[in-house]
Amino acid sequence: MVPVAVMTLDQLRGPRQPDAVALVDDQRRWTAREMDQRVAALAGGLATLGVEHGTPVVFQLGIEPDGVMLYRACWRLGAVAVPVHHQAGAAVLAPMLTQLRATGRPPVLVAGTGYPLAEHGQVVRPDQLDDADAWSPAPGTDEDRALVMFTSGSSGSPKGVVHTHGALGYKARQLVELHQLDGHDAALMPAPLAHVSGLLHAVLCPAAGGYKAVLMSRWDPSVALDLIEREEITYMVGPPTFFLGLMDAPDFTPDRVASLRFVSVGGTNISEAFVDRAEATLGCIVKRAYGSTEAPTVAISRNDDSHQHRTRTDGRAHGSTEIVADAETGELLLRGPEVSIGYLDPRDDEGVFVDGWFHSGDIGVVDDEGWLQVKGRLSGTIIRGGENIDVAAVEGLLEAHPAIRAAVVVGQPDARLGERVAAFVVADEAFDVARCRAWFDTRGAARFTCPEVIEVVDDFPLLPAGKPDRRALAARLGAP
Repeated sequence: MVPVAVMTLDQLRGPRQPDAVALVDDQRRWTAREMDQRVAALAGGLATLGVEHGTPVVFQLGIEPDGVMLYRACWRLGAVAVPVHHQAGAAVLAPMLTQLRATGRPPVLVAGTGYPLAEHGQVVRPDQLDDADAWSPAPGTDEDRALVMFTSGSSGSPKGVVHTHGALGYKARQLVELHQLDGHDAALMPAPLAHVSGLLHAVLCPAAGGYKAVLMSRWDPSVALDLIEREEITYMVGPPTFFLGLMDAPDFTPDRVASLRFVSVGGTNISEAFVDRAEATLGCIVKRAYGSTEAPTVAISRNDDSHQHRTRTDGRAHGSTEIVADAETGELLLRGPEVSIGYLDPRDDEGVFVDGWFHSGDIGVVDDEGWLQVKGRLSGTIIRGGENIDVAAVEGLLEAHPAIRAAVVVGQPDARLGERVAAFVVADEAFDVARCRAWFDTRGAARFTCPEVIEVVDDFPLLPAGKPDRRALAARLGAP
């Protein structure tokens, strides 16, 4: 079993030659030595701004090398990395920064040119951080806070998920072991670095396993095929939409993905037909996984587990991690070394982190051998292409529009994305997707949260208690 303690994440280093390529994007190739030099320069630049042990550093960047290296620069100083989604608008960022400032440690803001984070205070660009001699090592332990990563909350306000160095280091080393990764591997990462998946597979696991990470600034199946072939990519992690895009690309041929050893798929509505097709078409191991920002990849299978378990279940817990289903509700309760220590605002912990267990809000079944099958969710969350979208937040934005009196948002099943956002609205005038998108843009909402299907209705079907019957509305769209 992987030991829990790893000291600090800046010390998470697998065997790698200094001149070996460690990171690739569409601009350049970075050796391990060059990455370390850039991390030192970033750390020094942050130190000159007053960043020290415990300082939160908020950064809003695209899927780019400086995002990977800012994580490590923060940890080198003992600071807390706070990545925010590159599509997050000013309105979404405001409550995040309010929560951070309430902790009594004013955050330092880092953003690329044109990102909305600049609307909330003075920001520094990554290219302005360059002083390799200004930093000094910060003593720390595996119990120190390393990360605050925001996720949607059921109240419609983002929740800051807090992780320690020990928790993230444990998970990275365990995944390297479970996936049998080493210096010969290469990961393709098109997911945002402000996602736990991006953090694990572009930052932490490549460091722990001593292998190469390849970044994509935006998803394009044809570009991905080029990268897989040229960089000899051995694995990918993501929602089904990535892999469907590869298989359906006009220029796909099996020999172009011959380097793939396995892919790990997470999200909703992962059908048996998809998994079978992916294995046959990609010619590699395909395995499902389960996790969240609060509990990263708590269930997965090994590469040598049976085909039935890899493709028909969402994996199982490993090491000292535990997953149980509540006997009455079926809710999945989780605990283990990788699970978050709680939310940034302790009030958000109520009913979620209870007696050492994380109440996931997901419903599932765990058999006698620990194999998990996720069946659905208790909470109002839509997962679109790996992005968690809070239903209450979308409804609140819709109902703030002067033309809308009431809104109900549901997930519509989608073969590529898992779910799409669909809205039923009671409106005083015509309201369509184009008008909705313009409204969401003015409110600073991320584009992926905007409903892609809108139906104007006179009223909603109601449950006996008088609440909207969401299941009946979803059924109109083909949802189960």
